[in-house]
Amino acid sequence: MSETPTVLFVCVHNAGRSQMAAGWLRALAGDRVEVRSGGSEPAEAINPIATEAMRELDIDITGEQPRPWTRDGLEEADVVVTMGCGDACPVLPGKRYLDWELPDPAGQPLAEVRPIRDEIGERVRGLLADLGIAPDTEPSRRSGRVDD
Repeated sequence: MSETPTVLFVCVHNAGRSQMAAGWLRALAGDRVEVRSGGSEPAEAINPIATEAMRELDIDITGEQPRPWTRDGLEEADVVVTMGCGDACPVLPGKRYLDWELPDPAGQPLAEVRPIRDEIGERVRGLLADLGIAPDTEPSRRSGRVDD
């Protein structure tokens, strides 16, 4: 693994789970991890409910765009985290893979996306621990929104 590890998050549309995971990792690791994400069939835009759920923690993913994963990106990754893309997930021998089975936030209300967001955050913290990287800071929950 390189001095600055590269993590690639992959899901089908690159609009929900993988974008939230990338946002979490950027927020918790800063520039100590190269963060990438991609989809096998990228959507046109990020799921607005996923964006809102992350905004509640002061993690801004509004500037991100769904994009396809690429073979080059896969080859450069030290860790590939797949999220519900099944047979469409890329496989390259010799890569470290993690498969995070998580519900798809597509079409879900904010109250249903929050637990998905929080589970992704816990898994990202575990990934950081596996990489030997302590989180920079913890995102803050805006009062009055998280327990709605």
